[in-house]
Amino acid sequence: MTQSAPQLVIVLTTFAVGKGLAVARTLVDERLAACVNVLAPMTSVYRWKGEVEQELEEQVVIKTTVDRLRALETRLGELHPYELPEFLVLTPSSGSDAYLRWVGAQVGE
Repeated sequence: MTQSAPQLVIVLTTFAVGKGLAVARTLVDERLAACVNVLAPMTSVYRWKGEVEQELEEQVVIKTTVDRLRALETRLGELHPYELPEFLVLTPSSGSDAYLRWVGAQVGE
């Protein structure tokens, strides 16, 4: 019987420009994420504490598994400088079996 591939999730968060890479390396080093993409700077416009804010940020895309999700959320909360960091979890409807197994292997499943 073959083992089923782990369930992949994608987590989105943002950081101030120049801050995401160090956290990305930590998450991969600690096997909380298989891969983290730190995207080019973008402009974010949002309402915070009653004021409309505009900041340059980096979108960070984290690939992990459902089994590692709570540990990732806890650790990201410890590492993130924002008072309320973005933590959005997306669940892909499908993916290649080989890639899903690779993700699972990288996070220790």
